[in-house]
Amino acid sequence: EEEEEEEEVAVELYSSKSGSLKATMDGVESEDPEDGDVLEATLSRVEEDSIDAAVKEKFPAVFNEKCFAFYEIGESTVSDAKMKLLLKTQLAVGTKKQRKDKNENEPLDACGLQIHGALDAFYSYDGPLGCTFMDEIIVVTLWAPSAIQVDFLLFDSPDFSHPKEELEMMFDSSNGTWIIHGRRKELYQMYYNFRVTVFHPKENKVMTSIASDPYARSLAADGRRAHIFDVENDASAKPEGWETFAKPSLNHICEGGIYELHVRDFSALDDSVPEDARGKYKAFSCEEGRGVRHLKKLSQHGLSHVHLLPTYDFGSVPERAENQKSLSSADISGMEALESDSEFQQTLTSKIASEDAFNWGYDPVHYGVPEGSYSTNPDGPTRILEYREMVKSLSEKMNLRLIVDVVYNHTLSSGPTDVNSVLDKIVPGYYHRRNFLGDYEASTCCNNTASEHYMFDRLIVDDLIHWAKDYKVDGFRFDLMGHIMLKTMLKAKAKLEALTLEKDGVDGSKLYLYGEGWDYAEVVQNRVGANASQMNLANTGIGSFNDRVREGAVGGTPFGDPREQGFATGLLDRANAAQGNDDLSRRYRTMEDGEKIIAAFAGNLREYVFTNRHGVETQLRNAAYENSNVAYAGEPKETVNYVSAHDNETLFDCIALRASSEHTTLRDRIRMNRVCTSIVALSQGVPFFHAGDELLRSKSLDRDSYDSGDWFNRLDFSGETHNFGVGMPPRSKNEGRYDLIRPFLANVEENKPSQEDILAQTDYFCELMSIRSSSKLFSLETFKDVQNRVSFFNRGENQIPGLLVYVIDDGFEKLKICDNFERIVVCVNATSTDIENYAEKAFQRHVRNASTAKILEPHPAQGAICEDAETLRRVKISGGTSDVVDLSLTIPALSTIVFVQKR
Repeated sequence: EEEEEEEEVAVELYSSKSGSLKATMDGVESEDPEDGDVLEATLSRVEEDSIDAAVKEKFPAVFNEKCFAFYEIGESTVSDAKMKLLLKTQLAVGTKKQRKDKNENEPLDACGLQIHGALDAFYSYDGPLGCTFMDEIIVVTLWAPSAIQVDFLLFDSPDFSHPKEELEMMFDSSNGTWIIHGRRKELYQMYYNFRVTVFHPKENKVMTSIASDPYARSLAADGRRAHIFDVENDASAKPEGWETFAKPSLNHICEGGIYELHVRDFSALDDSVPEDARGKYKAFSCEEGRGVRHLKKLSQHGLSHVHLLPTYDFGSVPERAENQKSLSSADISGMEALESDSEFQQTLTSKIASEDAFNWGYDPVHYGVPEGSYSTNPDGPTRILEYREMVKSLSEKMNLRLIVDVVYNHTLSSGPTDVNSVLDKIVPGYYHRRNFLGDYEASTCCNNTASEHYMFDRLIVDDLIHWAKDYKVDGFRFDLMGHIMLKTMLKAKAKLEALTLEKDGVDGSKLYLYGEGWDYAEVVQNRVGANASQMNLANTGIGSFNDRVREGAVGGTPFGDPREQGFATGLLDRANAAQGNDDLSRRYRTMEDGEKIIAAFAGNLREYVFTNRHGVETQLRNAAYENSNVAYAGEPKETVNYVSAHDNETLFDCIALRASSEHTTLRDRIRMNRVCTSIVALSQGVPFFHAGDELLRSKSLDRDSYDSGDWFNRLDFSGETHNFGVGMPPRSKNEGRYDLIRPFLANVEENKPSQEDILAQTDYFCELMSIRSSSKLFSLETFKDVQNRVSFFNRGENQIPGLLVYVIDDGFEKLKICDNFERIVVCVNATSTDIENYAEKAFQRHVRNASTAKILEPHPAQGAICEDAETLRRVKISGGTSDVVDLSLTIPALSTIVFVQKR
């Protein structure tokens, strides 16, 4: 015991300029004999209670673990100036057991140091980055505070030539930037890279890498070099009228709807588009193309936005056409002749998948430059011009605003050697989120980024401003938004909203931000800081995808059994073999799923009060079951309602797998498709549709078509072809389900819709959008309006399962917001039989309580665009005036009927 009292543990900081530190039996030492003396600085222990609150807020993961001791470097030990120099070296911390009586030091442990917090503390920077253009001078600035040396490599062409010049850049120790400047006439339209020498923690040594510019605004093909180009001012990259064209009018984002589309899907296989424009930005300017005519038709009926999957520079497609592989015409002819469940199609497409022209593009390399494979020339400013032409054409020719997909949660690559690594070559280990072992987190798929770090937070905000101002995009969809810090999203929103037409050419008040608010992995429950997850977004004005309505309407989750049915796919009375024989259980689940749809109808507002299936008044946060958090939004615009998206199977394919009982026909499944689509189209909040929802689109049951090529992703706006049964989908993502899906694909005669079916579905979609746009009652803007105007009937334990009755009122003259209707009633019958004589007393009293004695009648658009006489013939209204007590409705099977009381 006396010996133990004489022992102390010392904690020391070590530094090596050459990156040669190693843990040995004698402690931390350098293996480089030229490294000189290894710095040793003893750290002082501090109590957690004495640590500044701002530090705890910045590093919550550390403080939440409760397994660390905390130490500090005193100013007297290492000055700030010395610390800045140390940040350019390899750093480690080691512990030693000191025995005072024997003057001995016994090494205990050692680890490397993560320096992102120190870089933020010393070098947070808000000045210019990338290329700054003056009348006669161009300045290039790179933030790389930990770099030992940075050289500027200048090229006069985009190809693989050697540098024309190699120039050493100057380091500014006050802000961590490296700077070079030159004459504009000598630099403009030239190409450049950086040669960065820096300690890299992934390799644990000092390395020299060739890196592009993360603030590049123009590029060579495949992003191999940055291009010096003034995207803001150079008129050669601006289509005629770019500065003055007007965006389509928009009062509120809840009006209209969003249509999610992939650039290649839009035109790659469309022979109505000139061959050189197929799969390109230019296809959006082809007025005679089927895609342009189709989008124009949808917008005429109320669609307001197109959302494009990633269009920034991504690394998963070769940008030069000569480097892209494709299927031959003989291959395609042979594939078309094969059996519908053949595996040969996927064998051919998979062989070229990594080198063809198709990928969803969730593989960011340069955030601030349009993708080059969608341009007719990936070198230099052509991609900028053609992107702007696309934006302008969407506005002027199709009356549509543009939302772009952004992927700030990860980068395609990291490390010092990969050609697609950019950020991590420049400030290694800083831009990416690392765990306590120093490894890069990969829960998003790969190379998770860290918006909790100042300069990546800044990069995100700068990039969004750039796309809004320089490309006039109208909104942003954030991939895995829950992995981004909430403060970053709020900062971006505030800066975007501050943009004005007069100053910036953009009305920031019309821009919309939304994304995937999933909360999981290392960011779960605010572990690294408050994140932009669903539960944190209420009353921020930022939207998130409402996966609850998808689960309720369609059934199941993307990670479960694809046969799990939901409210609108036959759970109640057309159960498939996977659902079991417990009728009572299915009845209960149908009512539970119905409450998820009710939540969507009410904007998924967490505090909205409704009557649940037990007859109890409660808030929607308790829909389906107590504390379910089914509803989480504070205002309607924060809810993006959807039942399908690019991820997972298409809506048609989802329904095919679920509505698979022997009693369910193709016609039934088409009607289920309509019911699901109507739920999205008529809910409060922001409606979101996957391209092809209106075409009964199929991907031959492919559950993840991100790299399945044009063959499986075909989108035919004419309806002449349909992609169900074009072969077994690629093995890489679907093999585990081959036994399940093969019988469906083999039976193509009974499962594949006709052109008549497809075109009728398009008409039905247009009809739904016309109904939505006929009244502001479908796009209420505030929680108060929804609570005061929206009601639900057929509730409680004695409800008719499978029937939803959703009422929106405008019956108070002083609060009138709709010139056409005093009341709207939406009835959804998801059962296989007509529901006759629905005559609930509470509903009767509510509908009779109108300011006029107008009768209830079908919405004038119902059946006016999509002829469905057989269904509408079965709709019946008995009574309906204020003098009639016995008002009753008959709602046909598998249908959504909208009734109105006209003014």
